Amino acid sequence: MSRTLTLQPVRVATNYDDDGMLVFNGHQRLVAVLTHLSEQNEVAPGQWYLEAGFGHLGGISHPTFADLEAAQDWICQRLDEYA
Repeated sequence: MSRTLTLQPVRVATNYDDDGMLVFNGHQRLVAVLTHLSEQNEVAPGQWYLEAGFGHLGGISHPTFADLEAAQDWICQRLDEYA
C-alpha cells in the first residue's frame, strides 16, 4: 500500500535544533514530528530526527535519517505494517 504524507514546516522548541516538520498522513492526522539536527549536533549532525511519533509510530525508538525522503520512507513503511 502506498501512502501519501503531507509535510508542514514548523519551529520546534528544542535546545539547539529548532527546524522541524509536522508529518500528516493521508487523512490529515498528525503522525510524527521531525527535527533537523544542526551541524553542531554530536550524535547525528545534519540529519533528521524523529522527535515524536503518534498512533502506530508512538512508543518506538527515535531514529535519525539522512534526509526527509528517508524519513518519509521509514514512516510509510511503519504505517503500512498496521494497514
